[in-house]
Amino acid sequence: MTDTIISSATKEVVIGFNRPFVIIGERINPTGRKILAAEMAAGDFTRVEADARAQVEAGAHMLDVNAGIPLADEPAILARAIQLVQSITDVPLCIDSSIVEALAAGLAVYKGKPLVNSVTGEDERLEIVLPLVKKYGAAVIAISNDETGISEDPDVRFAVAKKIVERAMDYGIPASDVVVDPLVMPIGAINKAGVQVMRLVHRLRTELKVNTSCGASNVSFGLPNRDGINSAFLTMAMGAGLTSAITNPLHVEVVKACMGADVMLGHDPDCARWIRRFRDVPPPGTGAPGEPRGRREGGHRKRPA
Repeated sequence: MTDTIISSATKEVVIGFNRPFVIIGERINPTGRKILAAEMAAGDFTRVEADARAQVEAGAHMLDVNAGIPLADEPAILARAIQLVQSITDVPLCIDSSIVEALAAGLAVYKGKPLVNSVTGEDERLEIVLPLVKKYGAAVIAISNDETGISEDPDVRFAVAKKIVERAMDYGIPASDVVVDPLVMPIGAINKAGVQVMRLVHRLRTELKVNTSCGASNVSFGLPNRDGINSAFLTMAMGAGLTSAITNPLHVEVVKACMGADVMLGHDPDCARWIRRFRDVPPPGTGAPGEPRGRREGGHRKRPA
């Protein structure tokens, strides 16, 4: 069994084969959010704070923090965002950037053991990012593409993932600290994208014995009712072995799908987490403990003579 342990200063989250699915909140990301990008670039983190609180309240176990804003000082903005989010919530974070200097700045201020998002299979990228991951004792998301691009062949993506895992071990990073992203493609454009990912996730679990994650909403890009597609994808991917995903916890349908799949997979003993989250509180007068009992269901009032 493989466990990937991620932590803040005070809280630990474990991504694992026989553990509850880990939802990583995606909202703190200025990509495609012009207002958020402008605010972060101007030093206004009000929306970042609101997004952090809302996602945790909605059920996120971790938060992804990204500060990819063109022409902005990404290292400084990312470090400040991480410090802010860690000051208002205790969930662990995923430090998300394609710029190595930004990753280094975020890692330098982070309290705990973060998840670094991400490293790809190019030799040059591996030689830069993996020593940084090792230096700070972090875990890392390994994206299964390299200088040849993203292959539609799951076997090629598996080979890239295997290369990254082996190279990480060369740097002293255990396979348990490598979480592989199998790369989810839009199913509206590639009809076999879902089948490809299920097959690849299964191999990653059974052969490489690594945990997995993905940007779940990619699968529904360009389609209507995206929550429905995302929910169907996540439940099926969890059945194939997916152990975490970067997604939007504010979409209740998606959270319900993940928690329901945990119940079906036996990852929620006695359905305790499901019951705590969704149990209805009986209204007054319905026979709840401590409340006066109303008339019995199915009974009849006696009519006056």
